[in-house]
Amino acid sequence: MATPQPPTVSRRRFLAGAAGLASLGLAGCSADAAEATEIRFYQTKREVIPYIGDLLEQFRSEHPGIRPIHDTSEGTLNGQFVRSSPPDLALQLYNYEMARFQERGELSDLSDLPEAAMITDSVKEQLELYPTYPGRLSVLPYSMMSAAVVYNQEIFAQHDVEVPTTHSEFIAACETFQDAGVTPIYGTWADPWTIAQGLVDYTVGGMVDVINLFQQLRDLGPDVGPDSRVSFSKVLREPLEKMLALLPYHQGDANGRNYGDGNNAFANGQAAMYLQGPWALVEIGKINPDAQVGTFPLPMTEDPADNKVRVNLDLALWIPEHAKHRDEARELLRFLARPEIQDAYNEFALGFGVRTDAPPVRDPRIAPMQPYVDRGAVYQGVSQGIPTNIPFYNYCQDVVFGADLERMLATLDADWARLAKRA
Repeated sequence: MATPQPPTVSRRRFLAGAAGLASLGLAGCSADAAEATEIRFYQTKREVIPYIGDLLEQFRSEHPGIRPIHDTSEGTLNGQFVRSSPPDLALQLYNYEMARFQERGELSDLSDLPEAAMITDSVKEQLELYPTYPGRLSVLPYSMMSAAVVYNQEIFAQHDVEVPTTHSEFIAACETFQDAGVTPIYGTWADPWTIAQGLVDYTVGGMVDVINLFQQLRDLGPDVGPDSRVSFSKVLREPLEKMLALLPYHQGDANGRNYGDGNNAFANGQAAMYLQGPWALVEIGKINPDAQVGTFPLPMTEDPADNKVRVNLDLALWIPEHAKHRDEARELLRFLARPEIQDAYNEFALGFGVRTDAPPVRDPRIAPMQPYVDRGAVYQGVSQGIPTNIPFYNYCQDVVFGADLERMLATLDADWARLAKRA
């Protein structure tokens, strides 16, 4: 089924949103606007700024007493909290930046909202990737992205290759393509993030309980090291060794190719597989609307029951503890969390629902991942659990470019222990 198009957005509205602060008053309502309570709504994920902007227009028409200010600036949140001027409501990528405020108790408790009771058990587990504040549900998950191996269905069919379900079958498929002169996997290693979220996250997630790993690492804190019961060196060595064994199945110039190159090449049939998420599917569809692509989890063991897909809580709603207009912010939060609004957004953005009553995805490119999501056969990428002040993406690139794996893992252990000691 074709992906639905976003609501019509004027060029004026788009430019205002992209510039940073978009005042959402309606034409002809200046008197009402003067009496309305202004709340600041902070949003990340630039690709959907126009879409969210139109939702805020709809909210304004239904709630004339509340006027959201659409803040899409790229400034750091830390300064806003330090100055006691955080946004009233945010719809933000669930990452380490916002998790810092969650851990410190800077975000208010949302557990009393009816929407909180609708979060799936699998999504609740994913919230445990980052430290939480005791006794609080600090964020309301909004959208989940699921990522797996993207594959060219026509190339697979031409070479009589079935979707692999074990690691040995995956290697055999790569060998078949390589023998036929087809690039098995297209690499974009010039962009470190594509290595971390692709090769590294897929191989580690297929073998390691990522959330449990980080829970143990947090418990050990500054004691993480070569002799600790759990460490990056001990847990990640085997999957990353298997990752390195996949490098020869990439094209020869992978070191110099970036994300844009990869989307173009894969859209034009230059490789059988591509380790990317649904964000790439959107770009591939723009380049070649007729591309026949599907998705499957990267198998890392010989048991198909171990197969899982990588997920991340792409967006989550949160309200600061000291928001100036908490009641109004809750009104907007509940509006955005309406099933008919949330589900339509996820269909537009190729996201997966996070509520127990959310409909399954309908886009055939990502539908193969739905059964894994339904039964909780998912993992968050190991790259998502490492603080951003540890240059993990660069470490991953160094290893792919030939740096010593043991040394990288030892450095990662030392970085983690150092940061834990400071905290």
